[in-house]
Amino acid sequence: MRSLLPAILAVLAGAACAQDKPGALRVCADPDNLPFSHQDETGFENRIASLLAAEMGLPLQYEWMPDRRAFVRKTLGAQLCDVIIGVPVEFERVMPTRPYYRSTYVFVEREPAPGQQPLVSFDDPRIRQHRIGLQLIGNDLLASPPGYALTRRGAIDNVVGVTLAGDTPPAARLLKSVARGELDAALLWGPQAGYYAQRSPVPLRVSVAQHPADLPLPFEFSIAMGVRRGATALQQQLNEIIGRRGADIRAILADYGVPLLEEPGS
Repeated sequence: MRSLLPAILAVLAGAACAQDKPGALRVCADPDNLPFSHQDETGFENRIASLLAAEMGLPLQYEWMPDRRAFVRKTLGAQLCDVIIGVPVEFERVMPTRPYYRSTYVFVEREPAPGQQPLVSFDDPRIRQHRIGLQLIGNDLLASPPGYALTRRGAIDNVVGVTLAGDTPPAARLLKSVARGELDAALLWGPQAGYYAQRSPVPLRVSVAQHPADLPLPFEFSIAMGVRRGATALQQQLNEIIGRRGADIRAILADYGVPLLEEPGS
């Protein structure tokens, strides 16, 4: 999933800039991060932002910046915008809204042959036999929950990692390798996997990865919108829209193949 690093208090220059653009819903977003956002506004977060702006009766404005180190500090923290459309609900550097979707990590394979069960469990013997693609977040596989799960099951030599560097997103490269038969499976964050699997010329199957009972790290995450701390009026307004237009938001997510889970206790 995308990582957002700690935000810093707004600077005076940012506050002055905020006064220059009144009367708009100002969104911080990555200009090239499909399926989430794109500068041509084709990501699902773009579509959700358009829905929010229409509900609020405001024009929509973007502050584009790659979602890398200091993203929150340089955008929301500098008051260049008012909301980030997708953040984990536990993210401490913003004030989150109520969650508008929950997803998880998934396995992606070519459609299995008749009678062949899809890969879903880390206790499946194929975990140590298949060539499994994984996006690398840090310097080793232990940087992500799937990485920990694979290494705890002895799947090390058969794991193929890809980094952010490249002409296309890591998820797109991994699923292209699965479609070509270069990988037996890929293990990815659900929204990325679902989007690129939908667009594969070779039928691919997306299966929810079962969380290993002995792994303390979570696999499932609830996603909210993040506003600046203290922006309680905006938070409340967004919460009301999420509640009122929840079915429309879920329909947008379904269009992009996002695997959706129920919120705990719902």
